[in-house]
Amino acid sequence: MTSAVVIGAGFGGLALAIRLQSAGVSTTIVEARDKPGGRGYYWERDGFTFDAGPTVITDPDCLQELWALTGRDMTEDVTLAPVSPFYRLNWPDGTNFDYTNDDVLLRSEIAKLDPADVEGYGQFLDYAAGVYEEGYLKLGHVAFLDFASMIKAAPALAKYQAWRSVYSIVSKYIRNEKLREALSFHTLLVGGNPMTTSAIYALIHKLERDGGVWFAMGGTNRLIAAMVTQFQRIGGTIRLGDPVAQIETLGDRATGVITASGWRADADMVAANADIVHTYRTLLSGSRSAQRTAGKLENKKYSPSLFVVHFGIKGSWPGIPHHMILFGPRYKGLLADIYDHGVLSQDFSLYLHHPTVTDPSLAPEGHSTFYALAPVPHMGKFPVDWDEIGPILEKRILDEIGRRLIPDIHERIVTKFSYAPNDFARDLNAHLGSAFSLEPTLTQSAWFRVHNRDDHIPNLYFVGAGTHPGAGIPGVVGSAKATAALMLEGAR
Repeated sequence: MTSAVVIGAGFGGLALAIRLQSAGVSTTIVEARDKPGGRGYYWERDGFTFDAGPTVITDPDCLQELWALTGRDMTEDVTLAPVSPFYRLNWPDGTNFDYTNDDVLLRSEIAKLDPADVEGYGQFLDYAAGVYEEGYLKLGHVAFLDFASMIKAAPALAKYQAWRSVYSIVSKYIRNEKLREALSFHTLLVGGNPMTTSAIYALIHKLERDGGVWFAMGGTNRLIAAMVTQFQRIGGTIRLGDPVAQIETLGDRATGVITASGWRADADMVAANADIVHTYRTLLSGSRSAQRTAGKLENKKYSPSLFVVHFGIKGSWPGIPHHMILFGPRYKGLLADIYDHGVLSQDFSLYLHHPTVTDPSLAPEGHSTFYALAPVPHMGKFPVDWDEIGPILEKRILDEIGRRLIPDIHERIVTKFSYAPNDFARDLNAHLGSAFSLEPTLTQSAWFRVHNRDDHIPNLYFVGAGTHPGAGIPGVVGSAKATAALMLEGAR
């Protein structure tokens, strides 16, 4: 029986392992941390449950596929609840915009900001539908292993002006600045700068329109637990709390892995859901070709990091929806500070997650769970001591939420903690503390991204945010589909 080892139990690693095991490949996942999930980790403190993220679930059908492979149904193991509005966007002047896939409501929200943009929105939606068809349905689950595959995709990419940025395309159809921000911010959820990320990523709008935005009852961690249940139900093995120290190679073949404890597993195929630079630089330290690849990868552009404040407070807040975007006074300038200048600005924009409005079980009775997330430069652009800077930024973020939403927030806090770039680097071996791996620019997408199969070690594979198609739950689950197809073909 063919065997495979998958390094890392994040969404990508779990989705890949389920696909392999369901196809008859004896699959073992090896996870460094004490719990599965990768970026979908969680903490339980003082009766509150805090998800590390990701907390926006789109395209649930791509997840349901993982159960359908063996004739099961995802609803046996986890309940996904629809979130409405998808997001409430809020600006410092008090303007609110409820973002939804109810077309009548959405167009009325647009009309409140600028009636002239209702028609332009219809044209943008047509554009987003086109790139969704070409960029997600046709190319999102197919590996780009050679430049010829990129050439084949080029006419579609050219038709939709993929060289332009998402913000530029939105601005072509929309004139109101707040609406431009409302229709372009989504790339930030996968690590991309709306000012430079390829316009192809406008497909996220169509993805949400068609599939909705969902939340796993009990937290994102319950979706991870459900994937683990499905994997083990069909015979898969998972090993926790024992990081892989080395991928063993012999000639141009990967032969297995050795962990920090000295445990060893031989395998016909190895797949890494670990950070791509860590995999090439450290886990493949014995491979000359891998070291050359590592050198090239280190010169690429990486997505920013995040600073996340988790807090549990007294009181319930039915007026604060599940997802909010609190825009700061600047948009373009703030993005330039984060992506280009490596500056921690005085101002910031926040994503506020309020899961207890959907599922009160995530906090003690009469209390609420929140987190506030601010994109910040990665450690290569902003090399500071986060243990020193973190408490200052944490207070500024909580003060801002106090000003805009919860006036007595500091008196209400029962428990709180923050997660900074150095935590991403330590816990996830994330290169430069990046939260999303390679930045999703056009020249770092598809064939230009880390290939789903290594060019020199033919039984070594990659899955997750660093490979095609990129970050976000649909992206990494899509990468698992592409990588599984290659691995099953290689196993024949």
